Amino acid sequence: MSAPCYVATFTVDTTPPGTHTRLDGSEGHHAATVRRTRTGERIDLVNGSGGRLVCEVTAVSKASLDLTVLAATEEPMPNPRITLVQALAKGGRDEQAVETATEFGVAAIIPWHAERSIANWRGKEEKARARWQSTAVAAAKQSRRAWIPEVSEPLTTAALADLLATRSAAGEPTFVCHEEATAPLARLVDVAGDQDIFVVVGPEGGISPHEIELFEKAGATTCLLGTHVLRSATAGPYAIATLMALGTTLRAND
Repeated sequence: MSAPCYVATFTVDTTPPGTHTRLDGSEGHHAATVRRTRTGERIDLVNGSGGRLVCEVTAVSKASLDLTVLAATEEPMPNPRITLVQALAKGGRDEQAVETATEFGVAAIIPWHAERSIANWRGKEEKARARWQSTAVAAAKQSRRAWIPEVSEPLTTAALADLLATRSAAGEPTFVCHEEATAPLARLVDVAGDQDIFVVVGPEGGISPHEIELFEKAGATTCLLGTHVLRSATAGPYAIATLMALGTTLRAND
């Protein structure tokens, strides 16, 4: 069984094997009091940017753990590097998408105020974005990831179209998941080598024709995920799993 994972601030270069360190704050309290970690157990510390410390617990207090570093590694960024553009959705489905996408290996997440989004962040952007970020951190810890996706500021449709146009000019692909598309994602994408891919997922009511037109003019490609219509919560993770599987297969065959 893999070791529990906690988030801490450190650099791998300054915490080589043999270093003594401490996990305190909310993470230390959770490890010591909630999970009841014991002396001699192994835990992992991650810094969210690829750094991982494999540690042995040497002492436990009510709100902290004393640790000895057994191994320190820098894990590579996920490849392909996938950014999920997730439309705001009601009923917590957007947060469910953030959680599952993080577990599947997404590198970054952009909230999107789509034309058909029922959920509305206006006036509460900071709090809502912090909630998504907290969801991503929890999912990264649960899946033992050393990389934690960053949730960026929310974008309007116009701002997103401008961003996609910039990406297209740089040769970076964007795939818009759309039930009326005809070409499957797996047939459209090339994940050979390093790739920076955007996946755009609409809200419950789907992406409007106006938005599809804007995104296609910006250089994005519409894609079909499967024979059935997926919820906003599952479309992004499905696409990420497909891209990750394709990338893994290609690298295994190199």
